[in-house]
Amino acid sequence: MVSFELASDRDIRKFFPALRVVTLAESLGGVESLVCHPATMTHAAIPKETREAVGITDGLIRLSVGIEDADDLIRDIDNAIEGSEGK
Repeated sequence: MVSFELASDRDIRKFFPALRVVTLAESLGGVESLVCHPATMTHAAIPKETREAVGITDGLIRLSVGIEDADDLIRDIDNAIEGSEGK
């Protein structure tokens, strides 16, 4: 499990659709690589101020790394970050 923050100059709404290998999912269990956006998924019912106080920002992404080739995963995430440029 890895968490990272998408830079503020990136658009989170463009990041997830740009993924080709990693799959957006609510639950992060399985052999495949899965990613979730806690602010709009698992913690969506929590007020923004409360979420941010504990580190769950709008740019936070959680990644559960699966059994795919590491280079494919890195390339997919890099491409999604590049594809999320601009708000």
